[in-house]
Amino acid sequence: MFFSTLLLAATPAFADEEAAETCLRAKIWDGYTSGFQVRSQTNTTLGAGEHRVYLITLYAGNEYKFLACGDDNASNVDLVLYDAQGNVLITDTSNDREPVLSFIPTMSDTFYLAVHGTRLNGADKKAGVSTAVTYK
Repeated sequence: MFFSTLLLAATPAFADEEAAETCLRAKIWDGYTSGFQVRSQTNTTLGAGEHRVYLITLYAGNEYKFLACGDDNASNVDLVLYDAQGNVLITDTSNDREPVLSFIPTMSDTFYLAVHGTRLNGADKKAGVSTAVTYK
């Protein structure tokens, strides 16, 4: 019995991308009632301090919402939007696992959206994170 308990305690928790996607789908659905449509959606697994960067084209005058949801292993997920030159345009300042950014570009251009696994509930864990770009 001791060996089984030890083995379970030493096994890192798995990332639950499905739980993150379920959370995000609820947010996307809520956005439909405000006139938002989905531009793109993706899932990934992040360790503590890891990030993913997504290249996106945004069009002048459209209102964009960038959404993310982390699974239960994430305690803080952050979003950062950069312009084509790498300058930070807007940063999520919430301390939670469901960040949202809003942005209306003044010109159509290429941008970069970074999603960060800022803080997880344990150093040995990975978090499932689902990210979407919505617009109206």
